[in-house]
Amino acid sequence: MTTIRLPTTSSTPSGSVLGPAPHRTESAGAYRATGGYGAAATGPEELLAHLTDSGLRGRGGAGFPAAVKLRSVRDGGGAPVVVANGEEGEPGSAKDRWLLRARPHLVLDGLVRSAEITGAVRGFVYLSDPAAAASVRRALTEHPPPLPVEVVETAHTYVAGEETAAVRRIDGGPALPTAKPPRPFERGVGGAPTLVSNVETLARIALTAARPDLRRDIAHGTLVTLSGRAAGPVLTEAAYGTSLRDLAERHGSPDATGALMGGLFGGLVDARALDLPLEPAALAAAGTALGCGAIRFLVPGDCPVTTAADAAAHLSAESARQCGVCVSGTGAVGNALHALAAGTAAPDTPDHLQRWATGLRGRGACGLLDAAAGIAGSLLRSFPALVRSHLAAPCPDCAGHAPADGRRRLTVAVPEVAVPPGRIPAPPRPAAGRATGAPRASSPTAIPLPTLKGTP
Repeated sequence: MTTIRLPTTSSTPSGSVLGPAPHRTESAGAYRATGGYGAAATGPEELLAHLTDSGLRGRGGAGFPAAVKLRSVRDGGGAPVVVANGEEGEPGSAKDRWLLRARPHLVLDGLVRSAEITGAVRGFVYLSDPAAAASVRRALTEHPPPLPVEVVETAHTYVAGEETAAVRRIDGGPALPTAKPPRPFERGVGGAPTLVSNVETLARIALTAARPDLRRDIAHGTLVTLSGRAAGPVLTEAAYGTSLRDLAERHGSPDATGALMGGLFGGLVDARALDLPLEPAALAAAGTALGCGAIRFLVPGDCPVTTAADAAAHLSAESARQCGVCVSGTGAVGNALHALAAGTAAPDTPDHLQRWATGLRGRGACGLLDAAAGIAGSLLRSFPALVRSHLAAPCPDCAGHAPADGRRRLTVAVPEVAVPPGRIPAPPRPAAGRATGAPRASSPTAIPLPTLKGTP
């Protein structure tokens, strides 16, 4: 089970996403007591200025500036829509599901603040975790928001959290990515400009509204899910500038030899990279990424080739199967890395991996193929001698960790979150074909949406 570790040095609880009691669901009353849902909170224009000044970036993986995205939706015309994206596809991440289970009011407050900035007339919370869905529905009952907000559930897949997949599912289709452009901020749910924002990003927007004096601390802190063979998974909050080595020690991996970064999107790094700071620009300059904040540490006895094979196998299995180049590309990368780990690779396997690492990027409808290419390229870049040694003789570390069960090795569980006694019970699950949320407020400008299809 994933444990929660409060950082020893952090911003005040008012500026912390983890909050004062991360192991139980926060009630509306407890959230209001800390300044949440404040009637005298920062206004929308002032809040947008604070977000611009703080440099808050999205926490879903791409790290796009939050203020720029908000302005794009606001200026897109029509009747905008806001979406809280809690569909956490990365196997090594647990932060988004924990947030929706433990601090749903913080996320909903951020959704409302974003609606005020953009002028949105409708909101959605998009997720696949049943416990998170129940928590959000309870929160909507406890504190109905000023605009209609619906909960839309989907099947859990790696690509379901991609922003166009979220829009497609909310519009009644399958949770599969679509070709771009248009991007959702241009044409999203029901054809309207749509803000699709990660739930941690929304949480930090709400914190900034309540405590604008802490805006830079809020923007420069991030949730990270730390895992690896040395110790059980840990969910914690870290400030930008914290070294990866410090995080390894916090996780119980002081002898880390490298890491798998950003879920599966940041690729592999060696021990030298552990002195890098946890900061998006510094990591990007080093050829890796923070992504969703999921970091898997490698320790002595872990072979990076096996880790790469595990990651590629996961990506190949999670391909949406709608782009031929993705199906063939992820399969080829996965098979080659599996052969390396098994000691059966041909002498030209590294050459093939290098060609795929450079030639497959940007050729799919979503980032899954890019992640597979990045895994291959980062292995060759960070561990070239190790790759060559796998061609000469079988690797004893790989032999001890057969890649067949690799997908399970990468997966972390959500920390346990208790629902306090006396909480309002979750409303009954809706019949098939409907999404539920707070009672719909009458709005003459609300856009018509098609009925959802499939499991609600």
